[in-house]
Amino acid sequence: MHDIALPPHLRRDQYGRFTKGHSGNPTGRPVGLRNRATLVVEALLESEAQALTRKALDLALEGDTTALRLCLDRVVAPRRERAVAFHMPQIAGPGDLASAMAALATAATQGLITPSEAAQLAQVVETYIRAVATSDFDRRLSAMEGTAFERN
Repeated sequence: MHDIALPPHLRRDQYGRFTKGHSGNPTGRPVGLRNRATLVVEALLESEAQALTRKALDLALEGDTTALRLCLDRVVAPRRERAVAFHMPQIAGPGDLASAMAALATAATQGLITPSEAAQLAQVVETYIRAVATSDFDRRLSAMEGTAFERN
């Protein structure tokens, strides 16, 4: 090792590796710098994009399901959400929770909605019921406080 004190960014251990917390490149990789291999592959693909697209379409038309899925994924955007059309019983209070959840379960088992849609709607029902319960609690508490205030 050297007898002279090295700047912190050049400190190395006995094996020549940079010591912990002391990098040989203290500023790091420049922002926006792209990997050379990635740039080469992108250049090759870009020059053959038309031929590759044609080949994927030909394979899809010949029945290759993977190529078909690839083509359709590019043509049709994946569906994120959809409107759910089924009859949901009215929920006026906690007592209506059972019939609402039964309607969700029935709709999911009949294929009217997906299980994940049923789960999301169940969360909406649960949130609504909590809001109703909180409102009911607040109403009863206010009524009790008013009665207690009138007695004093």
